[in-house]
Amino acid sequence: MPGETDRELVDRARAGDGSAFAELVRRYSPRVRRLTRHLVRGHADADDVAQEAFVRAHQALPRFDGRSEFFTWLYRIVVNLSLNRARSLAVRRSVNIDDPMVEGSLIAKDARSADPATQLEHRRLAAALLEEISRLPESLQATVTLVCVDAVPQEKAAEIFGCSVGTVAWRVHEARKRLREALRARGLEEVVDRLGGDRAKRAGER
Repeated sequence: MPGETDRELVDRARAGDGSAFAELVRRYSPRVRRLTRHLVRGHADADDVAQEAFVRAHQALPRFDGRSEFFTWLYRIVVNLSLNRARSLAVRRSVNIDDPMVEGSLIAKDARSADPATQLEHRRLAAALLEEISRLPESLQATVTLVCVDAVPQEKAAEIFGCSVGTVAWRVHEARKRLREALRARGLEEVVDRLGGDRAKRAGER
């Protein structure tokens, strides 16, 4: 089963094979949880959203027509639920340096082999960046998270959001501009390039 394609698993799941859908959950759960934790501040809420997304996907599976990949279809559900939950919470939480999202960020990873003082500084920079991302308008926040943090290709992100690739590219550009301005005000302008840079470029070229 692990070697089967998503389409094969979806077909089996639609035929009533629960183990096939369980494999899809296992396959995408880490990425879905990471995305919800970025879009919904507060891990209890984020994990609830991740679980709800899989429940919704299972319920909607009979209506999945296969015109898009399962991944993009699932991510559309995840993004919509995450933004709805974040909107209902109506809060802007600060990001602590012990937040798991900080540990998994590009900036923090860069310093894993450094001395403790440097690692701490990188975690503080990562926390500041994640905090500023959470303050962006939701369309920019979701787009920069998918493309620059989760490395989703811009074409796939366009499918997920139901917009053009050009719109995705503009959102990434606008998000990076606003992040640079916000981080400049905090004396951390160079940090935004650690988020985007080569990673964003690679995502856009896929």
